Amino acid sequence: MTDVEPSPSARKAELLELAYRYVLDHGLVDLSLRPLAAAIGSSPRVLLFLFGSKDGLIQALLARARADELSMLEGLPPGSLAEVTSRIWAWAADPRHRPVLVLWAQAYVRSLTEPDGPWASFAQSTVDDWLAVLARAQPPAVRRTRAGLAQRTQVLAVLRGAILDLIATGDSRRITAAVDAYLRTL
Repeated sequence: MTDVEPSPSARKAELLELAYRYVLDHGLVDLSLRPLAAAIGSSPRVLLFLFGSKDGLIQALLARARADELSMLEGLPPGSLAEVTSRIWAWAADPRHRPVLVLWAQAYVRSLTEPDGPWASFAQSTVDDWLAVLARAQPPAVRRTRAGLAQRTQVLAVLRGAILDLIATGDSRRITAAVDAYLRTL
């Protein structure tokens, strides 16, 4: 039996997954290739070869994070706007998802402060993704109206504010009570 090196695409996928786990633990702020490469059993050179640049690696990591977000959003069972929002909040409030939320917040802010960098359009894309999911939870006649857009924009603002507060304080009980109170108004 001979040892076969994994193909570059298999190795790239493996390193991307390992790098994603690393940034979930350590964040994207001040990401340095040397410590990342050492932690995932690679070298900065290999990462640069496979991803083209540090920016290319960051873009791949953001795409990976967005895939997690989309998987959660697209996997939601149908329901009313209040039901879907409640399910989204239950997912966000789960402590197991805190690292993903922190990574999302870091990328969101960097997208706003460095719009020409590898973060470009991340914030806008996530807003669009979430608004689309919330639109599907509205009746078609409401979804196509300005009032429907305003309602889902308000829901998104409440969710994002609650997520940021949760990341900052960890006070899931207080914030869940506030989200639940808001949901009763829908």
